[in-house]
Amino acid sequence: MNRASLIFCIGALAASLAAAVLAFPLAAMPADALARAAKPQPAEALGSVDVGNGFGLVPVNTLMDYYISHPPKAAAASAAAPHIHFGGC
Repeated sequence: MNRASLIFCIGALAASLAAAVLAFPLAAMPADALARAAKPQPAEALGSVDVGNGFGLVPVNTLMDYYISHPPKAAAASAAAPHIHFGGC
């Protein structure tokens, strides 16, 4: 490597690091929001979720009750994995 290439590489790395250091505070979550996100919330506080497809807004409690009453079915052990074809362009 010649000297100009080495200076360019070091400069590019320094500029990238400086950009990351300057941009991190803009992208970081505020401390109070992070503290609230770390605490579990009761289901009643979550409100309703729009599930779409004509169902509209459904309360989270109803979704949890349905999930508990109708757990997902386990995949059959003898079932072969589906063959996925690459479609391409």
